[in-house]
Amino acid sequence: MNACDLALPCITQLQPYQPGKPIEELERELGISNIIKLASNENPLGPSANVLAALSTASKEIHLYPDGNGFALKTALAEKYGLLREQITLGNGSNDVLELVARAFVASNDEVIFSQYAFAVYPLVTQAIGAKSVIAAAKDYGHDLDAMSSLITDKTKLIFIANPNNPTGTSLNSDSLLTFLEQVSNNIIVVLDEAYLEYGEQDVNTLEWLDLYPNLVITRTFSKAYGLAGLRVGYSLSAPDVADLLNRIRQPFNVNSVALTAAMVALQDEAYIQETKLCNDKGMAQLEAGFKALGLEYIPSRGNFITVDVAMNGEVCFQSLLKQGVIVRSVANYGLPHHIRVSIGLETENKRFLEALAVTLGQHND
Repeated sequence: MNACDLALPCITQLQPYQPGKPIEELERELGISNIIKLASNENPLGPSANVLAALSTASKEIHLYPDGNGFALKTALAEKYGLLREQITLGNGSNDVLELVARAFVASNDEVIFSQYAFAVYPLVTQAIGAKSVIAAAKDYGHDLDAMSSLITDKTKLIFIANPNNPTGTSLNSDSLLTFLEQVSNNIIVVLDEAYLEYGEQDVNTLEWLDLYPNLVITRTFSKAYGLAGLRVGYSLSAPDVADLLNRIRQPFNVNSVALTAAMVALQDEAYIQETKLCNDKGMAQLEAGFKALGLEYIPSRGNFITVDVAMNGEVCFQSLLKQGVIVRSVANYGLPHHIRVSIGLETENKRFLEALAVTLGQHND
């Protein structure tokens, strides 16, 4: 007998999440250098100078356990958003909180609804707890809220909505979201995943909805716009009773002390966020213009990435770019076999990617 014979079927059938290929791995595999990574939607500016200064001080206390309740960061978040500390749950990245929600509210005989082309973690956490995934067909690569609403049954316990969505970058307007929330029974938890919120112009403050919809959970992260992907810190905002349940099952010290300090400093750094958005807007325009010049169709994005139809096998394109030292993301696992997803980089990185893509397309068309 091996371990698989002892494990739950929902676990043995689970396919692990595949992160973007690390630079070091590609260096080992191909023996090349000067690699650029545009695969994981990281902030190309790196952490802010204020964060780096704070990390120097925080690192001197890493022999001590962090504040398990994250009091200082919760206080800073509460003050910024006009909420109570009791409405906040901290996580080891927002992925951690997504799993906490599923574990707290979904049983193995329940159903979880999410969209086609939605974030890969949604089906992963659903399968990990043995629940049933119910996938709504996408509309123009994005969420079709009418289709999602039609799939609700008495077994539905949780609905995931990514806005903007990863990997397609599509977004929903506030009116359609509000209409959807009004249709959903308050005994169904709705997660509004706003990991890429800071990159787009928002027509409404969704946090105002928390008082109206006690079943709403909003998740956000410091991994993207705030440039702290390596420190892994995210959070959810919800009604206090929901946060209380999430905090009961949250692992002690799930956010480390260095991450807590960095996040608190980053939260105050509005100049850095403005610089990040400006860099992203310019880079997005650069890639869109490049795709048009190459005659490629792309999905308009509100995130810090863009998904493009390369008019060939996306995995072949991905491998060709790797050989040129450019790491992007194949999205065949999302059901997009002719697309790749590209994170917005610095101007020079975007230029190099477009040049490498032109080489790949030229080889394919020969």
